Amino acid sequence: MAEPERTPGLGQWGHQYSHLLTLSGLDRESILDQALPPSSGAQTGLFSLAQCLKEPSLLTRQVGTDYPNNPGPRTLRAFLSVLQQDLALSIIAPLTIQLFRDGHAPLPDPNRIFLAPANGNTQTISRWFQVPGGDPVDEETFVQSVGEMTNQWYPVFRRQLGVSPGAYWSSIGLGLGAPFSAVWNQAEPQSLCQLAQSWLEQFGNDANQFINWIPAVFGEQTTAIPQRKGCCLKYLLPEGGYCGTCGVYRKERLAALTHQKPKTTPGQWHPDQ
Repeated sequence: MAEPERTPGLGQWGHQYSHLLTLSGLDRESILDQALPPSSGAQTGLFSLAQCLKEPSLLTRQVGTDYPNNPGPRTLRAFLSVLQQDLALSIIAPLTIQLFRDGHAPLPDPNRIFLAPANGNTQTISRWFQVPGGDPVDEETFVQSVGEMTNQWYPVFRRQLGVSPGAYWSSIGLGLGAPFSAVWNQAEPQSLCQLAQSWLEQFGNDANQFINWIPAVFGEQTTAIPQRKGCCLKYLLPEGGYCGTCGVYRKERLAALTHQKPKTTPGQWHPDQ
């Protein structure tokens, strides 16, 4: 890829991302504005992520309270795994998108991240939120700090809450790859996959070991997909199901994708589903 034209305020990876989108006829700010979730206004928090990391049983007990019909440890583990995925997609993903849009973003701050009450006793997504505030940091600081944070959080989610390495790190990888997921079926696939995988390698954690960004045919269109190697276990839950990146059917999906022929019409799949 040619040297990208410099955009004031962006870091090295933001520049390369912007250049990739330009080559694909896409506008970075417009794409990332649309990818950011709308503000949800004031929310009630049950406890902070900092409290959860210090006392993991808070989260376990909360799941038991929210889902009293939980049949046993296997389903409990699935609820906790999906909540960890929500942490990555609801907190890390929008902050990473903001970093690629503006060149700076606040860090995920465990003292400012809270678990919201369950919605109707059936939903386990969009539970975590971060209250506004916190000083924005540049790209280099973001990469170093988030890499350290996710490494520090891992032992709690793995040993105390039972989230598997594949589930934890592939969810973190999806969160960090959110700017690339935003253009999975719009930017040039090979270049997108190379840049996305290289981006994940900067964090000094195992996210890049559990996500493979691959050019693949889906819906008869050549696209770029983040194929996770670990499953979040959402399919075990009521109203669950398999997401487009699920590792359970990884081999079957890759074989099916490879044997399809491309066309220009995009498919219905989206990496965040």
